[in-house]
Amino acid sequence: MGIRAVERAMTVLQELNLQPINTIAQLHARTKLPKPTLVRILRTLEDAGYVENDPRQGGYHVSALVTSLSSGFHKDPLVVEAGRAWAIAMTRQHKWPVAIALPDYDRMVVRFSTVPDSFISPFHSTVNKRLNLLTRGLGLAYLAFLDKEEFELIIGVLKRSDDPENALSHHPDELKRLVGRVHENGYAVRSSLVEPKNSNTIAVPIIGQGDRVLASIGLTYFKSAFKSEQEACERYAPILKSAAKAISEDLDRLSNQLAV
Repeated sequence: MGIRAVERAMTVLQELNLQPINTIAQLHARTKLPKPTLVRILRTLEDAGYVENDPRQGGYHVSALVTSLSSGFHKDPLVVEAGRAWAIAMTRQHKWPVAIALPDYDRMVVRFSTVPDSFISPFHSTVNKRLNLLTRGLGLAYLAFLDKEEFELIIGVLKRSDDPENALSHHPDELKRLVGRVHENGYAVRSSLVEPKNSNTIAVPIIGQGDRVLASIGLTYFKSAFKSEQEACERYAPILKSAAKAISEDLDRLSNQLAV
């Protein structure tokens, strides 16, 4: 006969692995376990180091220690773990919200955001928000640094989409100029043709081992705070690039530690 408490804890841990962020209500709906039981299990897993409660993202997520169980913690979440402290530090210093986004098929998904830390954020929440690759800063900063094979594969997917924000995929010359400019500058911005038009996002790629782009990190600001887009980019693009480089270095260290 099994130990019911252990079975419940493993069920919760499995569910936590399926989503980047989990609330008590979501876990209750999926596991059918009573909320008081879930709270006790989560506290136990948190004390053991397998789970973290992040108020900024509004829920629980697995920690890197889960890799010791050979389950559920992959390179992508490790990027977020490496970048979290840098994103928070930037918002504390410059006030604007910072987000880290990871690829998910034909879009980028915001996996971490400092919106809760910013009193001048244009958004109430961005975690789990899906962003187009051709019109959004976080999307372009990733797309422009893909290798040729991956780039062409994704553009092929976007061409089959009826989303107006993917229209540029049908104009190869214009797309080539845009991607070339982003690659030359080392950063991307949101298209002026999409909403919200009162703000903008400056984003840069996060590069991993082998010069492979893994994610993007971006800062969002109100346009009215600056005379021009160029002024904002001149101020924040170097800061984002420096943070992305530091995140890549931290990511390498974390990866090496977990490999030991």
